[in-house]
Amino acid sequence: MVREKVTVSTRTLQWKCVESRTDSKRLYYGRFILSPLMKGQADTIGIAMRRALLGEIEGTCITRVKSENVSHEYSTITGIQESVHEILMNLKEIVLRSNLYGTCDASICVRGPGYVTAQDIILPPYVEIVDNTQHIASLTEPINLCIGLEIERNRGYFFKMPHNFQDGSYPIDAVFMPVRNVNHSIHSYGNENEKQEILFLEIWTNGSLTPKEALHEASRNLIDLFIPFLHKEEENLPLEDNQHTVSLSPFYFHDKFDKLRKKKIALKSIFIDQSELSPRVYNCLKRSNIDTLLDLLNKSQEDLMKIDHFHLEDVKQILGILEKHFAIDLPKKKF
Repeated sequence: MVREKVTVSTRTLQWKCVESRTDSKRLYYGRFILSPLMKGQADTIGIAMRRALLGEIEGTCITRVKSENVSHEYSTITGIQESVHEILMNLKEIVLRSNLYGTCDASICVRGPGYVTAQDIILPPYVEIVDNTQHIASLTEPINLCIGLEIERNRGYFFKMPHNFQDGSYPIDAVFMPVRNVNHSIHSYGNENEKQEILFLEIWTNGSLTPKEALHEASRNLIDLFIPFLHKEEENLPLEDNQHTVSLSPFYFHDKFDKLRKKKIALKSIFIDQSELSPRVYNCLKRSNIDTLLDLLNKSQEDLMKIDHFHLEDVKQILGILEKHFAIDLPKKKF
């Protein structure tokens, strides 16, 4: 048998999901590979991806509980088996999924006797519960349990401070980290002169997103951090002249926008869910297949007004965000 020699470019990187499973509603696992990499690159990418997966992805948590009938966090309520502190800890474990920006309110209003679970939480339509069976409290008598909840989308950790306690309002420690754990390992192959590596990534999530979704979002966030370095720095401008023109993106000036539009890979890397859009506006844009900044900038104000359920105030909101963060304006009509 004759084997045909096939030449493959060693710089064509490919990734693949080699294992995916759901251990429970609140524990997903995925294993991925990226290859071929040059010697040392796997460790560089693995370390960066691990930090991005654990620290750069946003999550949704209950951050505050409000109840006028509770004197302090460690009190007990007649007819409820758990103490107030235990109820707060149970609420801390609730896993939520959302496209929320900022905070929103939710509530629980149940009459006993019976068990109170995550299913009893009354949520806005853009927030979902991953596991409805999560336990909150056990009501042993025919009493009413009515509490208000504050839900927030953020990243990292939120620690409650003693001075934050107010009458009837109790903050909860929140872990805004959908990714529970990340491991990376490296497999080397080839001879000493042409050493190549395969990067293995293992990702565990809490069920609010899949490991593949987490990998996608972490990669996007890393790209966003490096986009400014893709563009030429401003030369011959003293620091004091730039003190009042600080922006959050490389799109500083209108006269450079046409050049930047040609770099579609950069514009495609900025997604609309990274802006301060309200949930309703965000959902309307998504339904119209507007996912990135490039998609949005290809539209005029007139185009946006044709979107179902879109109002003039929504267009003004978008124009304000584009002006604030990108110093860009949309034309009223297409040329």
